[in-house]
Order: sequence, then structure tokens, then C-alpha cells
Amino acid sequence: MDIASEPVSRSRVGTHQPTFAELYSPKLLTVLREGYGLADLRADAMSGLTVAIVALPLSMAIAIASGVAPGRGLYTAVVGGFLVSLLGGSRFQIGGPAGAFIVLVSLTVDRQGVDGLILATLMAGAMLVVAGYLRLGTYIKFIPYPVTVGFTAGIAVIIFASQLKDLLGITLAGKEPGELIPKLAALAHGLPTANAAAVALAVLSIAIIIVIKEWRPTWPGILIAVAVAAFMTWAFNLPVETIGTRFGGIPRELPLPVLPVFSLAKVQAVLPDAIAFALLGAIESLLSAVVADGMTGRRHRSNCELVAQGFANIGSALFGGICVTGTIARTATNVRAGARGPVSGMLHSLFLLSFMLIAAPLASYIPLAALAAVLVVVAWNMAEKREFATLIRSSWGDALVLLATFLLTIFRDLTEGILVGFALGAVIFIHRMAQMTGVEDGNPLAAEDRSDFDAARVPYNSQLSADKDVLVYRITGAFFFGAASTVGTVLDSIADRRKAFVVDFSAVPFLDSTAANAMGRVAAKTRRRGIKLFITGASPKVRRELLTHGVRPPLVRYRETIERAVADIKGGEPAPELATDGLPAS
Repeated sequence: MDIASEPVSRSRVGTHQPTFAELYSPKLLTVLREGYGLADLRADAMSGLTVAIVALPLSMAIAIASGVAPGRGLYTAVVGGFLVSLLGGSRFQIGGPAGAFIVLVSLTVDRQGVDGLILATLMAGAMLVVAGYLRLGTYIKFIPYPVTVGFTAGIAVIIFASQLKDLLGITLAGKEPGELIPKLAALAHGLPTANAAAVALAVLSIAIIIVIKEWRPTWPGILIAVAVAAFMTWAFNLPVETIGTRFGGIPRELPLPVLPVFSLAKVQAVLPDAIAFALLGAIESLLSAVVADGMTGRRHRSNCELVAQGFANIGSALFGGICVTGTIARTATNVRAGARGPVSGMLHSLFLLSFMLIAAPLASYIPLAALAAVLVVVAWNMAEKREFATLIRSSWGDALVLLATFLLTIFRDLTEGILVGFALGAVIFIHRMAQMTGVEDGNPLAAEDRSDFDAARVPYNSQLSADKDVLVYRITGAFFFGAASTVGTVLDSIADRRKAFVVDFSAVPFLDSTAANAMGRVAAKTRRRGIKLFITGASPKVRRELLTHGVRPPLVRYRETIERAVADIKGGEPAPELATDGLPAS
């Protein structure tokens, strides 16, 4: 696929080849070089405190759901979160334990024990460091969009199912099964043992979180819900299981760093788990960084971020923590709270450490039903319901990849789901290319060389090329998941330069959901910055795909030709809006 702009001399983001130091210097150094004052520190302190308040109950809840003591979740957030912000390639990334890892971590604990988990976490960290230095972070972005939505939704379902026991206060005769169907069967059999007090606390906690999010979105709803549930448990001496009754409380200090138990046999045993941790950690952390980029207009460095995630996992393992990754919800909270840079994430870790030192005795009263309620809300928010429904309607290929990834994640294995989904996406792309070649408007999948005397060649427009207000980009060839990341990066980095931005799709015979999603991010960014975005020349099939994925007015305007779009930008008579195959007019 080719992408070209008018003028060519302006289409380059820059001819400077970055050095190793420039590629791997933490964003913290960038922020400090730009000038960091007392006002920035105050803003970062407030945002760091806000995120720490959110992270405190989440870190404990995720650790408990993963089959380890709540203190290990706090170690992860304190040590891992500090290193992610200190060394990372994203200004706003918040690291810590993530709900996405609950499934993998609990399975590893069941098979290998806590010592095996810690060794696998350390090995995963080393893999991420190597991957970052080998610049593999760029290729993580090539994972098709349906795969990402599928495994995220699958993880959400598993998290929800894993919390039903504590949510309802069910007592089981034996150990709770790990697989979904046997788990649900065992829970159904144990339903008569449900604890009414636990159910009431869970419902109350969920209600508090929902109401506060609706009416006071700046308040820490999760912490308030957990605090109210803990107070009710203490005040009324409710007969429910708490952190104190199951774990004896939480630690009041960080342990000394210790190397995990190490042997060749143990390394071989936990190697598959370490690979799974590294793969999911890379995907989740880069997704979180992309979310922060979309909210702020900044650009993260993916390979630097992988290196930071690697060292964070190594540090977490040395202090007895679990897997660290970038957390989308906490990172978004950090941005919304007004963070200026990585200092916010570092302070969030220090605030969490202070909470451990001061408030550890109070944590013993926190009911497990309330923490289960927190994770049920997390699972609901994780499941990208709107995106899931859109992909189901989009095309049979996207639906197949999505459902295969989703179902394999639930019933088989997360890693297997991702790999099969990616392979299916590649096969379906090849199938689509075979069908599309030379069919849609006579456009080939890859542009061929033309003679300078070809009658179809568009004359060079020097006035358009020199226009300081309008930038025109022409995309040529199939626009699919393999090119979506690169093209999306170019488009949203160039769009800032002009008042209006025209992207010509007249030579694009096909695009997939990943490419449409990338264009959606470009459209959202241009709208936030007050830049008019026009898409021209899109065939009915291409335009339908874009509209299906939300690339529609007021984010973007569709025109038949570049000339018509430029005329509208310059104040000419507006062209009539286009409609395609029964879809709403743009």
C-alpha cells in the first residue's frame, strides 16, 4: 500500500533518523527537558493521588481473583507502576496488575504455585526487554482489530464468572473448577449456600459505583463503595468473608527483593506461562498507550514502552508481585485528572505505598463480596460491547475472527485464541484479496507504474501543493490491518499542520475493520483540534465499512472528488451529501 501527499516535499514526517538514545530515552526525560515547574508537580500530585485512590481496591481485588494474597497486588502496583512511569515511552501510562491477567495468573498459580508464578513473571519481563530492544513493538500493532476485541470480551466473561462465588457468598464442598462450564455447574450446585449479607453488600457496592459514575464522575466511586461495604461489615458485624478472615490482612511494608526459586526444570515448566504473560503484557500495554495518545494527541514510543514493561515485571517479581502491564482504565483516569507527565504515575505508586503503611489495619474489614462487585463492574466495562456488535454486523470475515478469538479465549486458552484469531485474519485477508483483484472500479490491489504520457494521469496541481490551509493525502492499494498502524500514525501526525485535511480513497479497493478503526482515531483527533476532515473518492463498499465503524459526520465529510472537497473548504457552494447502499447520508 502506498500513501502520498500534496506536496511530496511536505509529506515526510522528518528525514532525521533517530538514534538509539532517542528511541529509548524515557518520556520522563523529555518532560523534564521541556521544562517542569511547581505547577506541573502540583497537577501531577493531584492526578497521582486520584489514580492511587482508584488503584488501591483494584490492585487487591485483582490479586485475590488471581489466586494470590492481596498484598501481592499492592507490591505490583507500587514497584511495577513506579518503574513503568520512570522508564516508559508513554507520558501518561499507569502500570499495575490488570484484570486481563486474572485468567493466566490463576492458571499458573494452580499449575506451578506462587513460586512458579513469580519466576514466570520475571522471565516474561526479560522477554519484553529483549522484544523492545529488537524493536518488535511495531509489529504488535499489526494484530487485527477483531482479535483485540474478541480476546478482551472473552477475558471479561471469564472475570465475571470467576467472581460469582464471592459475589454471592457461595460455599463449595471442594475446590472451585477453573474451566467455565464445570465452574458454572459447581456454582449452580452450591447456590443454596449463598450468603444473603454478601449478596446485599455486592448489590450495594455495584449500585454505589454506578450512581457515583453517573452523578459525580470525578468522585472515586470504587473506593467509596468498598469503604461503605467495609464500614457496614464492621458496624453490623455481618457474617461475610473479609480480607482479614481469609488472608489475615495486608502487609504494612514492602518486602526485601529476593530472586525467585530457580532451576532448569522449573524454567522449562513455566516457559509457556512466561510467553503468555509477555504476549498479553505487550498487547495490553501498547493498547493502553494508544488510548492515552488518542486522549491527549501525544505519541508514545512502543519499543521504549516494552522495555519499561519488561523491567517493571522484573522488579515486581523481585519484590514478590505479579504481572505488570499498562492499565487502560487507570491510564484514562490519569489523563482526565490533569496529569502533565510520568511523575504522576510515579507519585501514584508512592501514594499507594503510604496507604499500605497507614491504612493496612482497616483493610482487614473489606468484604470479599465488595471486591468481587468491583471486578464485575470492571468486567462489564472491559467488554467492548458496542465494538463487538459492530464487528458482528460488519462482515462475515470480521465476525468469524471475532467469534473464534472470543470462544477460544473462554473455552480453551487466551494465547491460543490470539494466535488462531491472527491466523484467521491473515487467511481471510488473502481470500478477500483474491476476490477483490481488479474488480472494484478496476483498481488493482497494488498500484502499477504508469507512463508519464498516460491519459489517465492526473496533472500536477502546484496551487494545491502550495496551499497552507489544505493538506491532501492519497492512499493507494488495499488498506488492511498490516498497514493500518503505519498509515494511521502518518495521518494523525501530519493532520495537525493545516486547517483542513483531505484523504483520498479513490485508489483503495478494500479496507478492513482495523483500517476503519484507525481512520476513526484520525477523525476523532482532527475534530478535537478543530481541523476539517474530508474523505474523497471512497467506493460504496469502502464507504460502507467506514460508516459502519463510526467514521461519519460530524467527524468527517464525504465528497466524490478532491476538487469538490477543496471547493467546499475554500467557501464554495457545499456539495450534496453522499449516501451509500441504504446507509444514512453523511
